Amino acid sequence: MKFMKLGSKPDAFQAEGKTVRYVSSELATDAIINVGEVKFYLHKFPLLSKSNCLQKLLLKANEENEDEIHIADFPGGPKAFEICAKFCYGMTVTLNAYNVVAARCAAEYLDMSEDVDRGNLIFKIEVFLNSSIFRSWKDSIIVLQTTKSLLPWSEDLKILGRCIDSIASKTSVDPANISWSYTYNRKLADPDRFVEDGVKFPEKMESVPKDWWVEDICELDIDLYKRVMITVKSKGRMDGTVIGEALKTYAVRWLPDSVDALVSDAHAWRNKSLVETIICLLPSDKGVGCSSSFLLKLLKVAILVGADESTRENLMNRISLKLHEASVKDLLIPARSPQITVYDVELVQCILNQFLIHDKFNRDVDVEKSEKGAENFVLELGSLLNVGRLIDGYVAEIARDRNLTLSSFIDLAQMIPGSARPIHDGLYKAIDIYLKEHPSLTKVERKKICGLMDVKKLTMDASMHAAQNERLPLRTVVQVLFFEQVRTSAGVRPINNNSCDTSRSMTNTTDEECERTEAAENGRTLKKQMSKMRIKDEEFGNKGKLSKGSKNSRSGMQLLPSRSRRIFDKLWAVGKGHGDNKSSDTSGSSQSPTSMVPGDTKSSGSSSRHRRHSIS
Repeated sequence: MKFMKLGSKPDAFQAEGKTVRYVSSELATDAIINVGEVKFYLHKFPLLSKSNCLQKLLLKANEENEDEIHIADFPGGPKAFEICAKFCYGMTVTLNAYNVVAARCAAEYLDMSEDVDRGNLIFKIEVFLNSSIFRSWKDSIIVLQTTKSLLPWSEDLKILGRCIDSIASKTSVDPANISWSYTYNRKLADPDRFVEDGVKFPEKMESVPKDWWVEDICELDIDLYKRVMITVKSKGRMDGTVIGEALKTYAVRWLPDSVDALVSDAHAWRNKSLVETIICLLPSDKGVGCSSSFLLKLLKVAILVGADESTRENLMNRISLKLHEASVKDLLIPARSPQITVYDVELVQCILNQFLIHDKFNRDVDVEKSEKGAENFVLELGSLLNVGRLIDGYVAEIARDRNLTLSSFIDLAQMIPGSARPIHDGLYKAIDIYLKEHPSLTKVERKKICGLMDVKKLTMDASMHAAQNERLPLRTVVQVLFFEQVRTSAGVRPINNNSCDTSRSMTNTTDEECERTEAAENGRTLKKQMSKMRIKDEEFGNKGKLSKGSKNSRSGMQLLPSRSRRIFDKLWAVGKGHGDNKSSDTSGSSQSPTSMVPGDTKSSGSSSRHRRHSIS
């Protein structure tokens, strides 16, 4: 810490209790000055030689025959006045970062300028401030902290502004040129770690990190912190990621951990002001700077402390731009009264809606900009897919809430466009959880919620699980089984088509014979699929033992629950009929589930009706 000593005479000030100060001297005191609650017994001559203000006050008191002078609003109080008085006597005075602002304000009040005496206190303090204090990183911060109790004097004397400029300028210095001490308790990043903006540290990391300054200014009051950060941002030389790290560090430093402490009456207003200030200081470039996790935590706190609606909307808009980086845990924001759900679902819907609006706008812009449009399209599609998976996971989490209405579940799930959900496994999981936690749903409601899912977009594992799921409506199970067979048949169709083409060229096989061959192949494919489905169900686990030489073509279905097995019986009967009845016509063959595979061209209106009937 920098300091400056003034004067050379020994300190002769004495104290008598807490309210009396006097100078130990052979000469009797002839001036009594009251500063606040402290009474000073001094001599007129040294005071008059340095202070124009005291000259006027003593002259006025003499004219009015007053024995004492009263100064009620003295900046810095009795301690600052004592520094000025000692300087007038030429006694030793030590100035440092803790008392220099008070002494400067007191000297200004007493008018201890160069007009009164050359080399007066104001001049000496200004030299000390400019040559030492404002050149020191930590002293500048200490001085800035002391200015708040000395307003408006510190503001009028531009001490506060000069401190802020000094601090902001030092934050912009190249880290390689930092030579002063600073506080940095956070663990230094590993050389191979990637920071949030995707830039990799060099193999030999700088000894001074870019965010070296953020912890030291965390000790500032929120009002002073705001002014410093505004100045730092206004210089335009600070990376948004570092700004975000500074705000995050300040929030962690001052926001309480517990909800009770956060919303307590004693600190509610302070916490509200703090959160609103941090939000308004977020980097102007909304796409960088802060992680979505930090922004969502800020949103939780903003809701709890009752931050202004405009502040929350601003934060939600920022979150929507980085929604693809969030996790399900981040979105679990507790609901506030009068909502009856555990989590605030409407809030997530609003954020998702803003994300989709931004996504659509960006896609439209990319179409106009053909050069970089393709590259941006790939990036935006990746973000959209991430959001699709995120919302499916979130819906699965809130599905456990007994108070979540069916309409809320459906509305949120339907917001995700088809391009963001190429696979419906996550949605199926959410639906299954909701059905399990809400057993009182009617048949119509079950059918409605299952209508959200496209069974053609389920993976093999999800299809196998759905096939044995007793909570799903019968129609949904039929669709699962049907399209699983369609998918399997589509996989072997090219081989069947090649076989038929070869037969036509070599043996002049007719079209009807080719169709019968395909029907038989479909029956065998269905049989193979059934034998591969290993569904562990206690109800049928002991009944599904198969003998090694069994010729029962339906033995693979013994492992399925009764309802699924009955459905397979019907489908199998239709498929087998095509393989055995060699005289079946085209209309009859269309009843097979495989007849809906793309590529079948021979189907009549009658077959279409049969097909719809078979899956209803």
